[in-house]
Amino acid sequence: RLDDATREGGSGGFGPPPGFDQPTSSGPASRADGPRTFGPPPDGPPAGRPRPRRRGPSRHPALLAFDALVLGAVLVIGFSVGHVLALPGTDSASARLAEWARDHHLDFAVTYLEKVDYKFNKPKAGGVPSGGIPKAGVTVASAPPVVKVAHTVPPRPVTVLAGAPLPGEGTWQTVVASKGLPAVRVAYIRPDTTHTSYLTGIMWLDPKLLAARFHPGFQDPGGTWSTPTFITNALRPGVDAAFNGGFRLNGASRGGIYLEGRTVKPLRPGGASLVVYSDGHADVGAWGQGVTMTPQVAAVRQNLDLLIENGNVNRTCSDANSPVWGYTLGNVSYVWRSGFGITRDGAAVYVAGNALSVCTLGHVMAAAGVVRGMEMDINPEWTTGYYYTHPGAGTGATGTNGTGPTVPHKLSPTQAKPADRYFTTQSRDFFAWYQRP
Repeated sequence: RLDDATREGGSGGFGPPPGFDQPTSSGPASRADGPRTFGPPPDGPPAGRPRPRRRGPSRHPALLAFDALVLGAVLVIGFSVGHVLALPGTDSASARLAEWARDHHLDFAVTYLEKVDYKFNKPKAGGVPSGGIPKAGVTVASAPPVVKVAHTVPPRPVTVLAGAPLPGEGTWQTVVASKGLPAVRVAYIRPDTTHTSYLTGIMWLDPKLLAARFHPGFQDPGGTWSTPTFITNALRPGVDAAFNGGFRLNGASRGGIYLEGRTVKPLRPGGASLVVYSDGHADVGAWGQGVTMTPQVAAVRQNLDLLIENGNVNRTCSDANSPVWGYTLGNVSYVWRSGFGITRDGAAVYVAGNALSVCTLGHVMAAAGVVRGMEMDINPEWTTGYYYTHPGAGTGATGTNGTGPTVPHKLSPTQAKPADRYFTTQSRDFFAWYQRP
């Protein structure tokens, strides 16, 4: 019968039309299999026929140009940052990145991060210094000088600012001798009545026994100089002290530099100036007023305005909005700071320590006898002072200038940078004091 022939697909020749789905071997199709479909299977065209390609949305030429610009900027910034991190010297990665940011007009970002860090790491109030007043870790063998040597009058004890003095507070300790006379003395005091667990280190230098020298950094001020960017092996036997210079010259210092007959950056009239003369003595004053250019000037380093004049601390030191002292952390923030000044007798005094505002830095310098002084640099990365001893051959005397190796010492025990910092190439300028013949 017709329906039988159709059902069996037999001799009647009535089979399913091409493309009609056949029941699987598991049994006849059920209603659940859904309607039968005609045409090519759902998974693609028949074999031999290419599959049509789908094209994604094309990017606008302007967007492509923007992508190229972003990629180029990332590559340039990456190369620039990588170059800075690979530079020689002992500067930390964080300090290098901060300097890079400031050099690329990102001062606001660095200042913001510094203020956030200060908020969570503000120096604590109260307490006493751990371990008390440091004892100088050297012994000075004072041999009588062969000939009478000129020297500066010994300083008076430093006035204590934090109430009743601790044992040894404000007392000078001789750490380096030259020609049998004290060349470098150190003392320690607490900076104020609030931050009583911190100590400020003070270093007194005799200008009649020591000669100052200004060392440039390979970045600040940069350039090529006959003076090396570090204390070389040849210079080590004669060095007795060294300390940091001022702020960067990118505007924060509000001053200039003069060295080896060249003006790197114009000297600002009225700017606080540390002047080194050709005979090795140093002075501090307002440029064009207390100190001026003469044929005897060997180097000038300016930084901000005078902090101490005629023995008095500048009254604007407590003004948080004053641009005189820089904007990095503000003059009322208590951080690592350093300063340099001259006493009435002409001795040189360097001061450095933590938990110092501009005002308390000035008061410590005045307590040490400074009559003209200036703030130098701030933050633990750059606030670094050292003295150097030279053991005598076979004598056991470590404070005298002998023939043994030069041994560096930190002025402040909690100072972050290592004692031999200035024995390697420096990115920033610094001052060193050498024994006079």
